[in-house]
Amino acid sequence: MCEDLTRRGFLKGSGVAILSLPFFQSVAFAKKEWKTKRVVMVAFAGGVRSRETIETPANVPNLMRIAEQGVVCPNVGVMNNGHFGATMSIFTGNTEYLGIRENERSENPTVFEYARKGKRLPANAVWLSTAGGAQQRNLVYSLNKDYGEAYGANLIDADGLFNAEFRNVLQSYGKPSLPGEAEEEAMAKLRSAMTPPPEGAAGLNDPETLARLQRYLLEEISGKTTQITGPGAGDARALSVAVSVLRLFKPTLMGVVLQNADIAHGSYNGYVEVIRRADEQLGRLWDSIQADPELRDTTTVMILPEFGRDRNLNQRNGLDHGDNSPELRKVAMVGAGPDFKKGKTVSKDVQSVDVCPTACELLGVKPEFASGKVMREILA
Repeated sequence: MCEDLTRRGFLKGSGVAILSLPFFQSVAFAKKEWKTKRVVMVAFAGGVRSRETIETPANVPNLMRIAEQGVVCPNVGVMNNGHFGATMSIFTGNTEYLGIRENERSENPTVFEYARKGKRLPANAVWLSTAGGAQQRNLVYSLNKDYGEAYGANLIDADGLFNAEFRNVLQSYGKPSLPGEAEEEAMAKLRSAMTPPPEGAAGLNDPETLARLQRYLLEEISGKTTQITGPGAGDARALSVAVSVLRLFKPTLMGVVLQNADIAHGSYNGYVEVIRRADEQLGRLWDSIQADPELRDTTTVMILPEFGRDRNLNQRNGLDHGDNSPELRKVAMVGAGPDFKKGKTVSKDVQSVDVCPTACELLGVKPEFASGKVMREILA
């Protein structure tokens, strides 16, 4: 105490303005140049408890391997506002009250829109790979008048099909094989379906990108991703697609949304199998990043469920999500990247809505409508 007072007296006597240390720290932090140039956000959705992940490392060896290179946050608060709303909350940085049967976009911009508008990114720099479903497609962009579709992410679902217009063309003309005579015809039809918007539109993919998208689409739907079947196949495909997109496009922002863990309602064993299978693909995702010199030292990965599960099994030997227990309301996030602490457990209470602002901070954009805060405790 005396030392502090002496220091204050010196500063006053020297004519130096007295500002608190926290103020200096916040200014320095805000101006810091982050090493992160790319962010991968994985919503391990479907309802996943920490008991089957970080508390049972044998189920998730790859997730734990990622954690060894970064941080584990075991006290991430979540809202049990339905799978859709809770997942949306991760990507908008706001608590989204969207029920299980609702199929509407949020009024709040998503992290994809913040990244594209704030960094003036082309469409091929921002992606979302999902495990499928109409609700998840709503994560791509919001209804906010200052953002919206013009700043949305490129979407690819677990079947390896881009957006609704691409799906319609493929359903009309069939899935071509590679190589083969049908390829050029199919690509021509895809090209006609991908007629660019008016010149200068923010959502425009340039001609070179369109050609690469077409080629990738054809390779994906005739390749290994379609051969992934069985429990958790949708999640496995979504992560496999993300690996391919990262390799091909090296995007600034890549989102992945899983959902197959919701099998837990009727089968605990099936739920654990889904977790283990997703963990295998998470390992592939991480290894792919580490093997690429361009991605390895510039990419941050953040992985967390949208909420957990009940403490006790139901009558079907499964797990619901409605008892308001800590197992439901708190989940674990694993994050790793060039700006994260290494091999640390950060036990401070944070919220799932803090993930979006943290991603935006690392990318140097402002999430102006988000209510969450930057998780500075996890940053080096």
